[in-house]
Amino acid sequence: MSRTSSPDGPLAQFFQLVPGGMPPRRADKAVGGVIPARALRYCEAITSASAFGWYVFLPMNFKVVWDGHDMLWTYPGVDEWLPLTRDAVQYPNFSGHFDQHAPPDVRGFCPPFLSPSIQPGQLQIWTGCIAKTAPGWSLLVRGVANLSHAQSYQMLEGIIETDHWFGPLFDNIRIFKTDVPIEFRSDAPFLQVQPVRKEHYADKFLQNFDVKTLDELTPQNWQAFHRTVVVPNTAPDRKRGQYAVAVRKEAAHAARLAPVPE
Repeated sequence: MSRTSSPDGPLAQFFQLVPGGMPPRRADKAVGGVIPARALRYCEAITSASAFGWYVFLPMNFKVVWDGHDMLWTYPGVDEWLPLTRDAVQYPNFSGHFDQHAPPDVRGFCPPFLSPSIQPGQLQIWTGCIAKTAPGWSLLVRGVANLSHAQSYQMLEGIIETDHWFGPLFDNIRIFKTDVPIEFRSDAPFLQVQPVRKEHYADKFLQNFDVKTLDELTPQNWQAFHRTVVVPNTAPDRKRGQYAVAVRKEAAHAARLAPVPE
């Protein structure tokens, strides 16, 4: 497979091990209706970032609280707060279900659901899924793009080389507020995972950049700035969303030139 060709088969596959949750799906330009209609129509930069990747959901609702030292959790049907110690907890009633389907040499190795970190206030949460990508592709795991998150915790980001690492698709959170129950819902995306080529985050690739000052702009740079900034703001019949129109035209042109699969 070349760098520009499509992979043979799916770019990403999701294996939903824990039953009952919403399946992963393509990310949404409108982020489920959160993006204002004006931005959805005119701001291609926002909608492109919002739709880049796939949403991954949690299979159940639950709550977590941290008092600065101990962490507790609960879920619907349980009328008490359960301790989250250094020993991870499983999805309720799932470990037996996992062992029933797993081959003998895998039984007893069900991925944990919640795993407190040795770092205070940090918690690893498994989505109940495993992801696999085409050779040469990894997944950037992060919170949902352009969606306001709770001020009580932060979603950490990571890149998983899912073309060869076939393990639980999880993320880590860092809790900021103590003694405040934090609710995680199964009907809203928990993660947005985005495909990236391995060579695109390699150090050799990312070291290939430079920085210039204002007096180093070339005539070609100034012409590009004039075309991008000055012309749209001085045209008497200026239309909004020119960047969005240009990007969509470029995408349509690229689609027409793309080879037709045999």
